[in-house]
Amino acid sequence: MSAERLIYLPLGGAGEIGMNAYVYGYGKPGKEKLILVDIGVTFPDMDGTPGVDLILPDITWLKERRNDLEAIFITHAHEDHVGAIGHFYEQLRVPIYTRAFTANIARRKLDEYGVEAKAVTTVSPWPEVVKAGPFSVGFLPISHSIPESSGLVIDSPDGRVLHTGDFKIDETPLVGEPFDEKLWREVSKDGVKALVCDSTNVFSLNEGRSEITVGPEIEKLISDQPGMVVATTFASNVARVKTLAEAGVRAGRSVVLLGRAMRRMVEASIETGVLKDFPTCISSEDAATLPRENVMLLVTGSQGERRAASAQLARGKYQGLTLKEGDTFLFSSKTIPGNERGVIYIINQLSEKGVDVIDDSSGLYHVSGHANRPDLEKMHEITQPQMLIPMHGEHRHLRTHVKIAEAKGLSGIVAVNGMMIDLSGNKPKVADYIETGRTYLDGSVQVGALDGVVRDRMRMALNGHITVTLILDENDELLGDPWCELMGLADQGKSRAPLVDVVEEDLSQLIGRSNGKTMRDDKKLEEAIKRCVRQSCNAEIGKKPEVTIVVSRLS
Repeated sequence: MSAERLIYLPLGGAGEIGMNAYVYGYGKPGKEKLILVDIGVTFPDMDGTPGVDLILPDITWLKERRNDLEAIFITHAHEDHVGAIGHFYEQLRVPIYTRAFTANIARRKLDEYGVEAKAVTTVSPWPEVVKAGPFSVGFLPISHSIPESSGLVIDSPDGRVLHTGDFKIDETPLVGEPFDEKLWREVSKDGVKALVCDSTNVFSLNEGRSEITVGPEIEKLISDQPGMVVATTFASNVARVKTLAEAGVRAGRSVVLLGRAMRRMVEASIETGVLKDFPTCISSEDAATLPRENVMLLVTGSQGERRAASAQLARGKYQGLTLKEGDTFLFSSKTIPGNERGVIYIINQLSEKGVDVIDDSSGLYHVSGHANRPDLEKMHEITQPQMLIPMHGEHRHLRTHVKIAEAKGLSGIVAVNGMMIDLSGNKPKVADYIETGRTYLDGSVQVGALDGVVRDRMRMALNGHITVTLILDENDELLGDPWCELMGLADQGKSRAPLVDVVEEDLSQLIGRSNGKTMRDDKKLEEAIKRCVRQSCNAEIGKKPEVTIVVSRLS
């Protein structure tokens, strides 16, 4: 057996949907040369990560091996694959390779951090390859819901790995390249060591539908509406954005793009040549002067994002435009699990205005960008891999995908984040377990999941907060009375007296009976005060708040 090995290590995206980051390595154990495929983000929610701006993968293991990292390869421009590139570039500082459209998006992100555009190298599709240490990597066009998505052909001394990235089998995607079965068979004919494969839609049993099927249904819907029509979809799905815009124009409406992400994606698509003949759009100011039945808005916010154009229109007004009874709002998108609450909130706000809301429950106005189970099985058949490694899915997705593969005679393994897999033998096997997790972009700084920042914020949100201030003289005697400032707590409790008065009185009694030893020991004094405040609040209002204590000693 060779002293070298081929390894696969997900740092994000395996056991979850989002935050994709996959490491491949080749060499002697512990001394492998590495490449990173994708470096994405996922998005916070107020329940589990209040106040957090973005969630990023924990790449500590990779940073410690920065000298062994040869390059980063980005499969496509969705945020969960490229969104963290700006946040981590300075910590890794290796060449970034991707195709033209994704390069355009990546450079914009890096520019926000003052990184020069030359950090990203644009690569042509297969058969062009990039040499990165022991690896040779090529971009294999594949259809998805964003232009120029690519799988990766990763050649190593121990064989060929095909990394699908996000994909669907669509021969008529309207924007971007169609799925080329002949090309994928060609690169697979000499043997595929491992297929590392998208698992998102493994539970969808019907064959995936083409993007071309939604256009006629959308056009018919728009033509039948009496008032203004608003449609939202993923801004990155420029094929759908174009379909919606063209349907609006054919229905006799002027089209407005609302939302920075929508405009940015359309601009990038036009700049890189992947989007041609996009309908001429008008400004929101011009739209306000037209009859409502002659206007169609294409807006951001299909996932209920509270700052996006959809949410702002639902709340009242956006760029001078308002919705009212008789208008129609179309969700030409699928709600990602976890986003249901925000979407339903917007739907109810629109309903209160008398706006008719149409979602995709009928299946007429949206098709997924991910392969359903029959298409996954077709990819297995096309590539004939020696082993299957499922990725891009929750644990249940990965496990089901492995079962499907094994039923067809393929060896597979459920590899979640932090699980290093040795691909060198005839079957995948666990080589090591790496400590990994999440980091948070909190304002302008990155904090670790175990730093306690988010945990403390959640505890304050759940329990409220009290600041206690007291001043002691040079003899450790209390000057005046302790005073409290309350946040997030009821004003009155069981006694009907102001809560602040009750707590301050209990604190005065505590200080009055404390001995000199306690008064001289800050730690003991703070523990006693904290215990007293929580007991008082619990007795009055049934809450044990977080407590901050400020003790000032006069010398």
